[in-house]
Amino acid sequence: MAKRGNYNILGKYGWCIPDGTEIFFLILLLLLGTLIGMVFVSILMAIMGQEAIKDYTTLLSYPIMFIPAMIWAAANSRSNRYRQKGLDLDNANVAPLGWGICICLTVLGTIGVGIVSDVFQRVLPPMPAWLEKVMGSLLDGNILINFICVSIFAPFFEEWLCRGLIERGLLGRGTKPVWAIVISAVIFAVIHMNPWQALPAFIMGLLFGYIYYKTGSLKLTMLAHFTNNTLALVVGNIESLKGCNNYMDALGSGYWYCFAASILVIIMVVRSFSTLPAPGPRGAFKVLPSAFDE
Repeated sequence: MAKRGNYNILGKYGWCIPDGTEIFFLILLLLLGTLIGMVFVSILMAIMGQEAIKDYTTLLSYPIMFIPAMIWAAANSRSNRYRQKGLDLDNANVAPLGWGICICLTVLGTIGVGIVSDVFQRVLPPMPAWLEKVMGSLLDGNILINFICVSIFAPFFEEWLCRGLIERGLLGRGTKPVWAIVISAVIFAVIHMNPWQALPAFIMGLLFGYIYYKTGSLKLTMLAHFTNNTLALVVGNIESLKGCNNYMDALGSGYWYCFAASILVIIMVVRSFSTLPAPGPRGAFKVLPSAFDE
């Protein structure tokens, strides 16, 4: 039965376990949704004027980007429900650690990976001025709208796709856990569409993927994503830090002490999650009955 409660919306996707071809199709649908969102915003600008909606473009276009993929996944799940068992997108394999410790570990690990990933960005050339302007627009302006887009929409929709469908789908189709985690992290990086975001997103995606594999909890990966994005939003709105592009800039000479501490934190987080009961061959996901088994 579909799960009741705050995450009921996720229950309708439990029987969608995409294979490689279907994952590729999901990415194409994401591109289609991006195009539809751009066209929709362009039409609104033509009707109402650019100034009237300039603060709302991301708020309007971002959810639209995922609508085609969500419609297809829901239809696929309904169809598969009569042919196969499903895998719940959101499980709770957190014993014996418990929710409190898992939440703390998730938050600490996310901050630690964010600090460490700055080192890898040093191999990239400086971010182009136009991209800096675009990224800055996600942090400046109306703080409530930015919070909804960056801290609510992005964690929900991106985790639904990259962990909830892609990683779970790969695991459900028999892919080795390490490859399921890596592939979902690669796709997570690619959908950010620029290397300055993609590189840290890939590293962050490895942590998110491991947590999802061990716990089956989409709540925890959404929390991790929320933590990373909200921290960036908060720092971006502190006047004295507005010229900082990363943790290195913000922490100055103290960065390397934080880097060393973050490595220890990441090791502790990974080792702690490794103590959870070993997931089954298809991950720590609750098996959902087919329509004929209910």
